[in-house]
Amino acid sequence: MIDSHLDRMIDLALDEDLGAAGDITTLSLVPEKKRGKGELWAKEEMVLSGLTAFERVFQRVDSTVSVKFSAEDGGSTGKKERVARLEGPLRSLLIGERTALNIVQRMSGIATATTLAVAQINSVKGTTLKLLDTRKTSPCLRALSKAAVRHGGGVNHRFGLFDGILIKDNHIAAVGGSVTDAIKLAKEKNPRLTVIEVEVTSIPQLQEAINEGAHIVMLDNMNDEEIRKAVSVAKGRVELEVSGGVTMERLPTLAKLGVTYVSMGALTHSSRAMDLSLEIV
Repeated sequence: MIDSHLDRMIDLALDEDLGAAGDITTLSLVPEKKRGKGELWAKEEMVLSGLTAFERVFQRVDSTVSVKFSAEDGGSTGKKERVARLEGPLRSLLIGERTALNIVQRMSGIATATTLAVAQINSVKGTTLKLLDTRKTSPCLRALSKAAVRHGGGVNHRFGLFDGILIKDNHIAAVGGSVTDAIKLAKEKNPRLTVIEVEVTSIPQLQEAINEGAHIVMLDNMNDEEIRKAVSVAKGRVELEVSGGVTMERLPTLAKLGVTYVSMGALTHSSRAMDLSLEIV
């Protein structure tokens, strides 16, 4: 199935790169009918993601370009490993190169970082902690970024503002500072089965959220001792998510504290792009 959102995003990216004149370097140097071959190489160990989008870039440039993968999204690579072979008009391979690489490098970075984070959590025997992403994604790349988190073994939080209620500090301020009032309004104005999550910064706010029937409570920027107290208060009553100040090094500690979820915005907003290259052969 063709993803129309993905196509729109790719078309915008290509327009940004090509402008009105097109790739004037390639058009100057490469004859129109000349064909070529290329290879996509991973230059370091990584978890791959974004391969579907990588192929789609070339299809948007020229539907006659063929891409054959020797790996798949969610797969791991060695330090130097061929991931795909491409064949088609040489102009098309060169025109699509940068846009396709930008996507697969960034998405593979997210997948790799997620894998490392999940490994930190799973280093604690018996933990059931789940690693979540956030909405802190580059504009128009959210679907790809959240897929990359899944490829790395993480779990997706809500996709956008439309598919889950998350009452944060500014929402609470907007209704006068009451957690209770915010939850009541959310319940009144949405379908009964809509999940309601609320962000709190203190144990009294946590108790308020539990009493009013929140489904999930996000503990924002709490230290480990505060989290232990929150787990004791919430046990058997509500699921807890830890957010803010979450680092790779802290994940094993959080895995021992008994919360249900931990969310890391850094997975999608700060992961390093991985080293992949497209080589004409």
